[in-house]
This record gives sequence, structure tokens and C-alpha cells, in this order.
Amino acid sequence: MRISRGALLTGVSSVVALGLLVGGFVVLGGSSKQDAAHHQAGGGPLRSPFTGEPITALRPELIFKIDNVPQARPPTGLTKADIVYLLPVEGGLSRIFAVFSSHIPPVVGPVRSSREEDIQLLRQFGRPAFAFSGAQPRLLPVVEHARIADLYAGIVGGYFRGPGRIAPYNLYARTKTLLSEAKGASKARDIGFRFGAASAGGTPAKVFNVRYQSFTFSVRWSAGQHRWLISMDGRPATAADGKRLGARTVVVQYVKVGTSGFLELGIRPPYAHTAGSGSAVVLRGGRAYHVRWSRPTAGGGTTFTLPDGHRMPFARGQVWVAYGFGPGSSRQQ
Repeated sequence: MRISRGALLTGVSSVVALGLLVGGFVVLGGSSKQDAAHHQAGGGPLRSPFTGEPITALRPELIFKIDNVPQARPPTGLTKADIVYLLPVEGGLSRIFAVFSSHIPPVVGPVRSSREEDIQLLRQFGRPAFAFSGAQPRLLPVVEHARIADLYAGIVGGYFRGPGRIAPYNLYARTKTLLSEAKGASKARDIGFRFGAASAGGTPAKVFNVRYQSFTFSVRWSAGQHRWLISMDGRPATAADGKRLGARTVVVQYVKVGTSGFLELGIRPPYAHTAGSGSAVVLRGGRAYHVRWSRPTAGGGTTFTLPDGHRMPFARGQVWVAYGFGPGSSRQQ
């Protein structure tokens, strides 16, 4: 829903509430060489700080809020994302926060509205271009005045309604147009990820599940494909091009989830506090590594540290991060 930019900016309050069930994994090393992905160590190739893969140049960050209810699946363009975050929203459901930079597909969607929790997560990216369909009236000016290149669907071109779906599940965006509107968007930068050979240790793992009240995210290790295959709500997750969604690294990051000060449909939606510290499970190579995460300030990146104090290296390629409800979270609404 489009809302006027003239909406009144009001104060933001975040109170504690909400809760989520996380866990339920069936458990099934290597050495710990790693690198800061964006450095050209020893004259090697420039690598993406988001995926650890070789790139020719650091490109602008284009971030989308994408719907993830069954009516909105399959998504378009998601296989090209560098990072895919899963965030809790009202009703015990989830929404996708997708980060593109290394590879940008021509069309992405379905694009949906922003939530207050997006603002804190966005800050670690500098001043990224942020594409979203809108927000509730009090929240919209807060999002638009955040440190972003504003690509709200109500003020820029490039958005269109696709056939075969009803609104609001049919809003898509042409990325070429959005990038032309994203003046001053920051380029990919170090947000704390490290990539390299697998660390020693970890626990053999075949399956890991994350459950929200009305949504289930599951991954299963495929030795044949050398990646975690993703399912949602008990069904294999695919993209609009028919390709199975999956990643070589999946992070389940346990955060304190409170509630937003901005009502959605008469209730306070979840607010995942992505700055702070806590526990996480990093899944790579058919193993589960229990680590600590730390992001002391919203403007900084997130580090993942093994029990021996070394940084946890990710496998190179697309990274998925699912936020689970950690200590201090309240029950879901």
C-alpha cells in the first residue's frame, strides 16, 4: 500500500514481546584457514565481502524486502542474491531481506513493505539502496529518513504489477531502473563475514529446522550438490526460474526479539534486535558449528567466533541467515 511521504514522523518505541520456537535439528572439520573476503591477499583476485567469491569490482548494494508467504512464492531473482536474511513479522510469519551486489538480476520480487527492524539491519551496510513497497503511515517517514538510498515504490520508477497473481503479491521491480535512481548508494563492504576452509570440529548434521509460529524453515544437507537444500513450510523451496533454493552456508542467529512501536493490522509486529551478541549455529559442509555472534553497534558488522576464539569461516557462495528467537524474547503474536 502506498502512503504519502508527508506522513508525520513520530517517535519510535521498541518494547519486549514475541517468541519463537527454534531448534529441532538432527545432527549428522577441517583446518581453519580463512580470509577477509574483500582483500586481495598476495595479489589474488578481488573477492566479494558478502560471498567470498571473485568479483571484478565492488558494486552498489541493492537490498529488497520480499514477501515470503505461500501466496507470494516462488520469488523472482533470489538465486542471484549475495545474502538472504529471514526476519520474523506479524502473524508468526517471515519476510525476506535480500542483499544484491555481485550479481543483480533484471527483475526482483514480489516486493513488500518495510518493518522497523529493517532499519537496524540496514545500518551495517553503510548507505545501501533499499527497495520496498511502503510502510504503515507513522513508520514510512522513519524508513525514508534512515541512512539509505530511498527506493520506496511510491516515489521512484521501475515497479510494475506482474500477471498471474493478485495484489499485494504481484509487485516486482526492474533493477536497472532502480539502480539509476539509487544516487549515492554505498558499495559492498565488510560486514564481518569471513570465508575459507572449514574449521576443525563441528557436529555432523543432516537437517536443521527453524520454526516460527506460522512458518517453518528447514535445511537438509546434500552431499551430491555440496550445499544445504532449503524447504519452507514442509515444501521444497524454489525460485521462479524453477531452481531449488539452497546455500553452502546457512546461519541460524539467535537474537532477542521484542515488539515494534509501529502497529501492523492492530498488533505490534516482531522487532529482531540484530545488534548485540548471542549464540548462533553455522551450517556448512554437512556440519553444525556452535558459535558466538557479536555486533556491538548498529553501524558495525557481525562477527561469528568459534569457542577457541578464532573467527568462523563461511563457505564461499550465497549465505542465508535465519533469525531465531533467543533469550529474552517474548511470545509470538
